Amino acid sequence: MICAISGEIPEEPVISKKSGLLYERRLIERHIADYGKCPVTKEELTLDDILPVKTNKVVKPRPLQAASIPGLLGMFQNEWDALMLSNFALEQQLHTARQELSHALYQHDAACRVIARLKKERDEARLLLVRAERQIPASTPATSNANDLLSNGKRAADEDLGPDGKRIRAGITSLIITELTECNAMLSGQRKKRQIPPTLAPIDALERYTQISSHPLHRTNKPGILSMDIHPSKDLIATGGIDTNVVLFDRTSGHILCTLTGHSKKVTSVKFVPRDEIIVTGSGDKTVRVWQGTNDGNYNCSHILKDHAADVQAVTVHATNKYIVTASLDNTWCFYDLSSGTCLTQLQHMQVGEPSGQEGYTSAAFHPDGLILGTGTSEALVRIWDVKSQSNVAKFDGHMGSVTAMSFSENGYFLATAALDGVKLWDLRKLKNFRSFAPYDSNTSTNAVEFDYSGSYLAIAGSDIRVYQVANVKLEWNLIKNIPDLSGTGKVTCVKFGSDAKYMAVGSMDRNLRIFGLPENEPE
Repeated sequence: MICAISGEIPEEPVISKKSGLLYERRLIERHIADYGKCPVTKEELTLDDILPVKTNKVVKPRPLQAASIPGLLGMFQNEWDALMLSNFALEQQLHTARQELSHALYQHDAACRVIARLKKERDEARLLLVRAERQIPASTPATSNANDLLSNGKRAADEDLGPDGKRIRAGITSLIITELTECNAMLSGQRKKRQIPPTLAPIDALERYTQISSHPLHRTNKPGILSMDIHPSKDLIATGGIDTNVVLFDRTSGHILCTLTGHSKKVTSVKFVPRDEIIVTGSGDKTVRVWQGTNDGNYNCSHILKDHAADVQAVTVHATNKYIVTASLDNTWCFYDLSSGTCLTQLQHMQVGEPSGQEGYTSAAFHPDGLILGTGTSEALVRIWDVKSQSNVAKFDGHMGSVTAMSFSENGYFLATAALDGVKLWDLRKLKNFRSFAPYDSNTSTNAVEFDYSGSYLAIAGSDIRVYQVANVKLEWNLIKNIPDLSGTGKVTCVKFGSDAKYMAVGSMDRNLRIFGLPENEPE
């Protein structure tokens, strides 16, 4: 009598009433408990359906192999050989699975590249179509031949070019200047009445800041976050990376809302335009993209701005939320109308009567009132521009290396600039440097500098993050908090204060977005 499951003589045999099959009791009871079916016929089977079989107690004979030492060794050898064969088969299966996974990942990456290329070609085709529609006169009959259309397009294109072959810009008109001036007057009046909000995080809270979360947002094959911005009224954080993507992250839920793809090179600057739910991004592919929010929470590219001839290093949004300025390594900055994507003016150094060297723009920021623009160059110069006249009204020197970042204080009095030699603070009323921070060695650049919205704190980032208490020109700016670089890369690239300085968002070269603040269960 052989057990139907084990194929051996059962020690405690039982038989099924339904099928008449013989089983070992412990095996069939475990199978019924797990599946409730007969292992052979697959019929429903319960413990009541099996009967014990009475047999004589028989002592099992010892196997012949177990009767001698050579037999035992042979048994062990057979078991070892079976184990090795099984292990080899598993390794073969693992190798095959790895190859299939690698092939699937390669196909996925290739598909993503094709989709990105098709999207790019689609956007370019749409742009060409819009331009063609603008160039074709409304009175052109439908029967016009291709030569007529080409000649009309050529005349329209020639009308946009000056005698020197450069594009003629519409310029910042008197209506726009009036709008900028009125915005300046309104914001200046509000600033005089503004007080530090009672909800602002106090100094002792910043002293206790620690990392409360870390989020790997970008690709692993090209790690690194280069730029970041925080929506002023929502806990939304946008990051731009070396992987050419822009990631929109919801800090409250800890989830990625969407990923914006379209740039072909690293994203060097990203800015929110909160009034119209717009994100503006600049890239090493020489373009600026304007992303319009949709009702489903995604963003579509509404404009691709292609007026620069080199990497776009900075994007800054005017206080009206209607205009932006982009700065590039091509030695120019552009003033755009955001709704139409039109470049109103493109300014180069030689246009203001100064010799134009090889220095390109590496950073830019609007003054809070909007009538002053600050730019930093690769030749360590900081230039202050009057937006209305597009004239260079001040020039600050003294830095070493490229000016990597700049930030105006909300009271409008101070400008902080960062470079290889650290951070310099400039008094905009007296146009001079009144304080300098050199937190790192000569080989470590300061990559980010940022005032919080209240103008009470200043954050500096490089090989670590340092937060200072903002004072006036004469008083000392005390160091509140020193946070080490937890990425292990030794390079923090961007830092931003959240609302009321309740938290800080930090980006670094390991592709992780880190949030520093107080734990939820710790009171402020």
